[in-house]
Amino acid sequence: MKLIKYALFGMLIFLSSTVFAQDNRKFPGIDELHAHKWQSLIAQAQLSPKDAEAVQPVFMEYEKALWKLHQDNRNFFHSAMKNAKNNKPNFTELNDRYVDNEFQEAKLLKNYHLKLRKLLQPETLFKYYNADREFKRILLQEFQDHRPRDKR
Repeated sequence: MKLIKYALFGMLIFLSSTVFAQDNRKFPGIDELHAHKWQSLIAQAQLSPKDAEAVQPVFMEYEKALWKLHQDNRNFFHSAMKNAKNNKPNFTELNDRYVDNEFQEAKLLKNYHLKLRKLLQPETLFKYYNADREFKRILLQEFQDHRPRDKR
């Protein structure tokens, strides 16, 4: 059961990296989130208009593939946990699915990186990756700041 909780927590951390809290505490749609992230990356990595135009389709392809992977995985774990209320979950299947998801995510990142390497100079790509990490860090912080606290 702990592995499932860790897997769900890991997915939550990633999903929170694609969600940012607004003042009214409503979450925007995924397309808005991608647009917000894209604008943040352009600004922080200081992409030229030419670089931004070349990278945007690659960015969107990666973000949509990653989102779909996480949605599919979330649905799988949700279904598995729902079915496990009366029975013990199939931990072998859950473990395999967790590791497979991590592997698929790594493959997506590797393909994304190989495409970006062809479009951006190494220093610009380094700034781009730093901007991406910073975006995720800020989003996670905003998410934590706006979530209800556990009252134990």
